[in-house]
Amino acid sequence: MERQVRFSGILSHDSSQNPDFFDWNKVKLRYCDGASFAGNSQKNETQLFFRGQRIWEAVMDELLSIGLSNAKQVLLSGCSAGGLATLIHCDDFRGILPKDATVKCLADAGFFLDEKDITGNRRIRSFYSDVVHLQGVANSLDKDCVGRMEPSQCFFPQEFINNIKTPVFLVNPAYDFWQIQYVLIPAESDPSGKWAQCRLSIQKCSLAQIEILHGFRNSMLKTLSEFQQNKDGGMFINSCFSHCQTLMTETWHSPNSPRINNKTIAESVGDWYFNRKLVKQIDCPYPCNPSCYNMDFTWHQ
Repeated sequence: MERQVRFSGILSHDSSQNPDFFDWNKVKLRYCDGASFAGNSQKNETQLFFRGQRIWEAVMDELLSIGLSNAKQVLLSGCSAGGLATLIHCDDFRGILPKDATVKCLADAGFFLDEKDITGNRRIRSFYSDVVHLQGVANSLDKDCVGRMEPSQCFFPQEFINNIKTPVFLVNPAYDFWQIQYVLIPAESDPSGKWAQCRLSIQKCSLAQIEILHGFRNSMLKTLSEFQQNKDGGMFINSCFSHCQTLMTETWHSPNSPRINNKTIAESVGDWYFNRKLVKQIDCPYPCNPSCYNMDFTWHQ
């Protein structure tokens, strides 16, 4: 872990890069527990200890003691595993803050789907099950969800997002490269290598492969259809091959940032947070948005 990290994107202090939140107090939580700040177990036989939930609680106690308890406006956000952590802890976070404070949650690229891979295997479900059982995550998950299904399923936001009472905003690319590379097309599902180029760069996909990626997008939108009706919720689902768009100025708010209906992610989140307007931004399918910041990993090979 670097001793210092650059605060950019949603953490930037520059009003031209972060128009709504540039002058807020900002805290970045180091992520090191491997289960979205939700594990709480010890395996005495292996001497493995997982303490994500306790780390979360200790950090919250410290922040409350140095000023968070006086906050009037608060936004909990995170990307990827941090986006999942944001959704898991959103209501608890609301609960520790003053009743008269405005508290909302922003999950960036944390909406991991319970989807089969291209061979029909449920690899991500099996992986999540291993994490939840190894780390003792169940007690940190939504109680209603855990009461009606296998606890590891409740690590998937689609199973509990509609139970979150605190206002939530989802930023997610419909062609999330992490999910394409590890949920839809994990390397083990493609022994022949015919997806090798496509999974590293959407521009290298054949028309038939793009159709399968469209299917993943359709699954995401279908899964979000109920959340889309939530009047307090917000969405920015763009058709880019990316992952984590709130932490980089290039994707958060800059002249070349991804836009939907001419709004950047920063402008959309600001409109939602400050109740300037309803924000349910859903992009047309790839490759219709020229403002996309599409990652290309083929040059690493």
